[in-house]
Amino acid sequence: MINLKKNISLIAFSIAMASGQVCAQASGHNQELQKKATEWVNELKLSDESKKQKVQTAITQHLTEVRDWHNAHPVKDNPVGINPGTGNTLSNWDWEVIYCSQKPKTVHESLMNTLNTELTPEQVEIVLDQYTIGKVAFTLKGYEAIVPDLTDKERTEILKNLKQAREQAIDYKSMKEISAIFEIYKTKCEQYLNNNGRNWKQLFKDYVNKRNAEKAAQNKK
Repeated sequence: MINLKKNISLIAFSIAMASGQVCAQASGHNQELQKKATEWVNELKLSDESKKQKVQTAITQHLTEVRDWHNAHPVKDNPVGINPGTGNTLSNWDWEVIYCSQKPKTVHESLMNTLNTELTPEQVEIVLDQYTIGKVAFTLKGYEAIVPDLTDKERTEILKNLKQAREQAIDYKSMKEISAIFEIYKTKCEQYLNNNGRNWKQLFKDYVNKRNAEKAAQNKK
C-alpha cells in the first residue's frame, strides 16, 4: 500500500513537472512574440502611447494566432492528392502552405483594420516589411538588376504584385512559407513581362552570364 501511494505520488510529481515545463515553454514563446511586436512598433517612433499599445497588441495577437494555427495543423496529417493545375503529387511542403492558407480571414482582417486605423499608409508598410524582412525592396532591386531598362509602367506592375505578396505572406509562420508566397507573385511578374514584349528566360540568362563574367574577372585580379 505504501509503495502504491509512493508510485502515485511520483506519477503526480512527474505530471506536474511536465505540465510546468510545457507552461514555461509556452510562456517563453509568447514572450518572444511580444518582444518582436515591441521591436517592430518601436521602429515607428509613435508619440501617442495609446496608439502604440493598440498596434503592439494587434501585432502580438496576430503573430500568436498565425503560430497557433500553424502548430495545430502539422504536416504529418498530409492527405496526399494532386495539384489540379499541374497533375503533380502534392508534397508535404505543398500541404504546409495549404494548411496555413486555410486560417480564418478574421486573423488577417483584425490586424489590418487596426494598422489602417491607427497608422499612416507609410507606417503600415514599415510594419509589413518587418514581417517579411524587407522582401519587397530586395526583390524589386533584383528585377531592376535583371532588367536594366525596366520602364516605369513595368516597375509599377511589379511593385503592385510584390506588395500583394507581402500582405498575403504576413499570415505565414516561417520564412520558407513567406518566400513561397513571394514566389507565386514573382511568377506573375515574370508572366507580365513575357506578355508585354520581354523574354524573361533570356533576360535572366543574360544576367547570370554577366554576373559570372564579372566574378571571373574579379578572381583574375
